[in-house]
Amino acid sequence: MSDVKPEHPPEVLDADGWEGISPKHRIDEWFSTTVVYGVFAVAAVFFLWTPEIFPFVPRWTLFVAIGTLWLVSMILVPFRVRAMKYRLRDDDFVFRRGIIFQRQVAVPYGRLQLIDVSRGPVARLLGLSELRLVTASASSGVVIPGIMRDRALTLRDDLVAVAETRRAGL
Repeated sequence: MSDVKPEHPPEVLDADGWEGISPKHRIDEWFSTTVVYGVFAVAAVFFLWTPEIFPFVPRWTLFVAIGTLWLVSMILVPFRVRAMKYRLRDDDFVFRRGIIFQRQVAVPYGRLQLIDVSRGPVARLLGLSELRLVTASASSGVVIPGIMRDRALTLRDDLVAVAETRRAGL
């Protein structure tokens, strides 16, 4: 981490040097999860009004299934948020996420083409932003949700500065 030194201290830094996203992102995830399962619940009401579609299945089983999946998703949100971490290394930016299916992506600074900071309505209320790193490869794009706005802007500026000095034939 000698080349990239953030101006502001990291929000959540563990012993291995990984920086975590804001715990406030749980609220955004809980809201999004509730909206998605709410849409499923509204669709389930349609099946209640048209019993000829599934006459052999008790109507309440669909609501129980939706409710159970919603509850499990809500319980997993804190674990998913805690598993999202990133690290600024000498030659690349690394992001990891996932509880069961873990994914780790390293983006070399010289390959960065665009660094975007965006904010949805719930994230804006919580003071959070989403940092999107775009490269020429479609599969290596990285989206880091739940970063405090000031930290996201500082990261963007630091990454742009390092990427400009490390252009790899672009």
